[in-house]
Amino acid sequence: MAFGRLERAQGDPPMSEINVTPLVDVMLVLVVIFIITAPLLASSIRLDLPRAVGTQGGDAPRFLSVVVDKAGQVFLDDRPVQPAQFAARLAAAAKQNPDTEIQLRADQGVPYGKVVEVMGLVHQAGLSRIGFVAEPAR
Repeated sequence: MAFGRLERAQGDPPMSEINVTPLVDVMLVLVVIFIITAPLLASSIRLDLPRAVGTQGGDAPRFLSVVVDKAGQVFLDDRPVQPAQFAARLAAAAKQNPDTEIQLRADQGVPYGKVVEVMGLVHQAGLSRIGFVAEPAR
């Protein structure tokens, strides 16, 4: 009985290259996830800030709603106002927070001149941020 070498079939030689396609797929998915979640993480930081005398309160509204109906009546925060009251309240809001935004809603039937008049009163009060609110197109 001779003990010789047993002949075995040689398998494929080991592959010396790395298949990077799955790695690229995973990395692209992670990039998309980070792109979507990064803005959410930046604005969701919760802080318990200390209180100090002399700091500006956070009670000032960030925006005021101004509505001009079809008859030309002006409403400030859903309450009808006269032009003198309107200017005084806008000036008070500008004094309290100069970055207050005005959200202007005007009926389609309102003459352009009335809208410009309201915008002029807003600018005279010292407010410069005006946003026009419209319904989405159907």
